[in-house]
Amino acid sequence: MNFMTTAPLDKEMVTNAGQNQARKPDGVTPETGRWRKPLGRTISMAIVAAAVILGLAVLYHENQYPRTEDAEIFANFIGIAPQVEGPLIRLSVKDNQFVKKGELLYEIDQRPYQYALENAVSEQSTLEGQVGDEQRKIAALESAVSVAQANIHSSEADVVNAERGVDRARAEWTYANNNLHRIEPLLAKQFVTVDEVDKARSSETAQVEALRQAESRLQLAKAELNSVSAQYDQARHAVTTLEPLVNQRGAKAAAVKKARYDLDNCRVYAPFDARVTNLTISEGAYAHVGQQMFTLIDARTWWAVGNFREGQLTRIAPGMRADVYLMSMPNLRFAGVVDSVGFGVTPDPDKIGKLQPGLPDLQRTLNWVHLASRFPVRIRVENPSPDLFRISESAVITIRGD
Repeated sequence: MNFMTTAPLDKEMVTNAGQNQARKPDGVTPETGRWRKPLGRTISMAIVAAAVILGLAVLYHENQYPRTEDAEIFANFIGIAPQVEGPLIRLSVKDNQFVKKGELLYEIDQRPYQYALENAVSEQSTLEGQVGDEQRKIAALESAVSVAQANIHSSEADVVNAERGVDRARAEWTYANNNLHRIEPLLAKQFVTVDEVDKARSSETAQVEALRQAESRLQLAKAELNSVSAQYDQARHAVTTLEPLVNQRGAKAAAVKKARYDLDNCRVYAPFDARVTNLTISEGAYAHVGQQMFTLIDARTWWAVGNFREGQLTRIAPGMRADVYLMSMPNLRFAGVVDSVGFGVTPDPDKIGKLQPGLPDLQRTLNWVHLASRFPVRIRVENPSPDLFRISESAVITIRGD
């Protein structure tokens, strides 16, 4: 009885178990599984294809529009150092302050340089007064020179006339002397009279005196000529004394300009719109010539200098447009233009060795991985913000092409 009753129950349980095995969990039937398998393969292939297309698009974009994150912000800067020394009585700027062109930066005590300028101007005025006095003296001396020249000519004529008088008197004395010596022997023979001999002797004596007087006049004329020549030489020497004074004009004028230049350098103004940085001095300190007090960053022009791989340089040329992003403000885009592309960097000693006198020092190891060299490209930012841009700030550059 018990056995007959149990058999139908086992058959029903077996039937239910077979039906349960034919069904999928979560309500999935065999019909549903048959169309889901192709759909999964299709989606997988679509994802792979999309990834490949996206990769190719990124690769094309990278090749067509070179991009680098190895970039920094750069600007020109100058060191401000005084050209005159003295106590710093006014410092009109603070560290990291923005200044406009023409604003006063600092002032050095200018009193010593004001005194030096006044002294140089005084010395120049004194020299000009001396030159004026000498010019007036020379005007008078030039007249004296003209008179001396006329006197020289007159004295020379007097000397010539005196020499002629001496020659004439000597000739007449010679004649009288010869005549006396000729007739004196004739007196003993009574060929001449005593009166004729006395007359000849008197004539000879008179001619001797005339010759002596002529020679005296000649000596006087020569002395007068020497005196007039000495006066002429003295007048000419006095005229030449103006040249040394005139030659001093250049030195005196240069001294005045130097003193005025030093005075003007006591007050220094901003040469351009700039940012003050690295301020290392305060009011009351003694400023020394050439000792830098602070730095001015030229805020008129900013560049982004990026290091691009050598394979990207063929697609970069001056004049191309570029986008610049600051790492501190990545959501702001700054427009730029390629200014220049670098043409040289320091050689890698691991590749070419060391450049030194003698034989080249080459490496004996072989590098299997060759890294591309990078060259700097300078991008001039067209719309920089003085409040955001800082030297050596990290940046990202993307070249947009023409």
